[in-house]
Amino acid sequence: MSVDIKAVNELVMEKSRFVDDLQTEVGRVIVGQERMIGGMLTALLCDGHALLEGVPGLAKTLSVHSMARAIDLGFKRIQFTPDLLPADLTGSEIYNAGDGTFTTKKGPLFTNIVLADEINRAPAKVQSALLESMQERQITIGSQTFKLPEPFIVLATQNPIEQEGTYPLPEAQVDRFMLKLKIDYPSKDEEIKIVHRMAAGSAPDVKPVVAPVNLIEARSVVNQIYIDEKLIAYIVNIVDASRKPGDYGLDIGSLIEYGASPRASIYLTRAARAHAFLNHRGYVTPDDIKAAGMDVLRHRIIPTYEADAENVTAEDLITKIFNAIEVP
Repeated sequence: MSVDIKAVNELVMEKSRFVDDLQTEVGRVIVGQERMIGGMLTALLCDGHALLEGVPGLAKTLSVHSMARAIDLGFKRIQFTPDLLPADLTGSEIYNAGDGTFTTKKGPLFTNIVLADEINRAPAKVQSALLESMQERQITIGSQTFKLPEPFIVLATQNPIEQEGTYPLPEAQVDRFMLKLKIDYPSKDEEIKIVHRMAAGSAPDVKPVVAPVNLIEARSVVNQIYIDEKLIAYIVNIVDASRKPGDYGLDIGSLIEYGASPRASIYLTRAARAHAFLNHRGYVTPDDIKAAGMDVLRHRIIPTYEADAENVTAEDLITKIFNAIEVP
């Protein structure tokens, strides 16, 4: 099948103009954190979800809220606690004693962007209620099933330094998140800017600069971005090397408990296309795959106890894999 790359490139150039406006508007509030902003945009463009891991105070909530405001989307923040119930997320039926009927009260999941703060502080039943809505894009309350609004994205946060009172997500559930974003501390120069901007006590107000329809249109354009068969083979080799590293000359088999599933190949392809779109390109390059690879794979490659004992992380293993696989 022949693809008119020039036509796709022109379409991407036209439909991706809003990206610069969006990043500029969010940048009025958020200093630095380009990787987190880019990751959230990638998830939005790919109709995926993202897990954000970082210590408190790194502007995760503010970034998500600013993004929702700039795209004129609905936003709800849910603080996950051990006493949370599934109905606190999905909603419930309320009995009316007067006429003996039930009224459906929808929960906070009925919005566009959901920030699930400290998701690992809620028990498995609550996590399952959230992850079901992520997968099915619908919620059943009583005998009625409701479609969730479009777009719908869950951005969940985890605190890596507090483990007391947590219920870590099983690997199979974490795998449903398209991306896992590691949020780092700002540089000294960025922190100086943050202090100057926020010391007054209030952040600048974010104004809508993008309509939701622009985002929906962009998603269909992202799916049209050209990716060569050699690059698809490159992606599959990267994922396959996490399962059978010996076939690729890698001596790390004893350090990997489980490799990435086929879902990783699908998400890495989609994320590479989104990365090209964010750079106003109608075709994927190996650099797009490398840029998206860590966020797509870091929660899908599970190190062994031996790797933990040697302080080898999933990121270390992914780096070794990327260094070993020949770039087309």
